[in-house]
Amino acid sequence: MNSPIIFPNPFRPGAGHPPPYLAGRETETKEFSALLEQDPILTNLVLTGLRGVGKTVLLETFKPIALQSGWLWAGTDLSESASVSEDNVAIRLLADLSPLVANVVVAETEERSMGFGAKAAKESVRLDFELLRQHFAATPGLAADKLKSALELVWASVAATTKVQGIVLAYDEAQNLSDHAETYQYPLSLLLDVFQSLQKKGLPFLLVLTGLPTLFPKLVAARTYTERMFHVTTLGRLSNGDSRDAILKPIQQQKCPVHFTPAAVEDIIQHSGGYPYFIQFLCREIFDSYLQQRAGGATKPSVTVAQVARKLDGDFFAGRWNRVTDRQREFLAVVAQLPNCDDEFTVQEIVERSRAALTKSFSASHVNQILAKLAESGLVYKNRHGRYSFAVPLLGDFIRRDQADGQGTLRPKISG
Repeated sequence: MNSPIIFPNPFRPGAGHPPPYLAGRETETKEFSALLEQDPILTNLVLTGLRGVGKTVLLETFKPIALQSGWLWAGTDLSESASVSEDNVAIRLLADLSPLVANVVVAETEERSMGFGAKAAKESVRLDFELLRQHFAATPGLAADKLKSALELVWASVAATTKVQGIVLAYDEAQNLSDHAETYQYPLSLLLDVFQSLQKKGLPFLLVLTGLPTLFPKLVAARTYTERMFHVTTLGRLSNGDSRDAILKPIQQQKCPVHFTPAAVEDIIQHSGGYPYFIQFLCREIFDSYLQQRAGGATKPSVTVAQVARKLDGDFFAGRWNRVTDRQREFLAVVAQLPNCDDEFTVQEIVERSRAALTKSFSASHVNQILAKLAESGLVYKNRHGRYSFAVPLLGDFIRRDQADGQGTLRPKISG
C-alpha cells in the first residue's frame, strides 16, 4: 500500500468560509469601494442572492477594504431575537460598536483621598458598552431617539480623537429583521429611520445588509424611501470562465497531487450550475476521494462528478426535502418540470402544468396556499413582480433526479 500523500485540501464549502480564490466578484468589490468614497453618505448597500452564491464570503472581503480606507467596521449575523423589539435591535447595534470605541476617552473624573494634602486620582471615562447603554436609557423619547443620540455620541467621540473616515455597520442574514405591528414593535423601521436621520445630518455611518432575495422587498414595505436609500447588488451564479478559475486556480501549485482534466472541469461547472458553494463542495469531495484512492494503492484513481453530486444531494438538499409533506413534494415535482423553474414561475403556470401531469391537479387557490407554506419553510419566495422562485439553488435539478431515481415519496405522471 502506498503511503498517503499529505496535501491540504484547498476547497472550503463551509457556510461563510472564504474560498482559496474568490472568482468573479470584481464588479461588486469596486462598487463597495466607491460607496466608501461618498461624502456625505447618500447610498447604502443591500447584498442579496440565494444561499450558496457567496454573500457572506463577499461581505467578509469588504471588511479589510473598509479598514484600509480608514473606516471602522462592526456587525454580525442578525438573529430573530434581534428583531423581537426596537430596544433589542438598538442594543444589538450598540453592543457591536462598543468594542471598537471602548478605549475612546470621553471625560475624566477626580476622586480625592481622605487627609490633608491628599492628591486627587484621575480616572478616565471610556466609551464602553455600559456607558452607551446608560446614555441610551437616559435619553428622553422613543427608542429611535435614544439610538440616534447614542450613535451621534459615538461619532462625535471618535471624530474628536481619531482620523477615522466613517463607520460601517454590516449585518448578515438581515432578512430575519421584521416589523411586528401586532405588538407595536418596529425594529426594521427603526433601523432605517435612524440611518436616514444620521446620514441627513452628514454623519458617515454606512449600512450594509446581506440576505436572501426577500430582504429588499421587506425594506421597501417598511419604508418606501428605502428604494432611494440603497444600492441593491444581486449575486448570481458565476460565468463559465469564473467557474473555471474557482476550480483550477487553487490547485495550480507545483506540488499539488490532484489535477482536474478539462472534461472533469466541464462536469463540475455543469453540476454546480456556477454556484460558488457547489463548486467548493464538488471540488473538495473529488480532491479527497482521489487522494484516498491513491493512499489505498490505486494507480489510476477514478472519481466522477456524478458520483459526488449524489453526496451533495444527501448533504445539502435532503434535509430541506425531508421537511416537506408528500403533497408538497408532488407539488414541487410539478414545478420542477416547468422550463423556467430555475428562474421564475407563476401560479397559472403551475396550475396548467399540474392539469397535464396529475390525475388530481392543483387549483389556483390551492397553489397559492402551498406556495405560502413553502415560503415559510424557506424553499420558495415571492419576488416584487408577483412571481415565485426557488429559494434554494438547483432545487429543480435535485427534484428531477429524485423523481427519476424513484426515490420520491410520490412520483407524478409527468407527460410531454
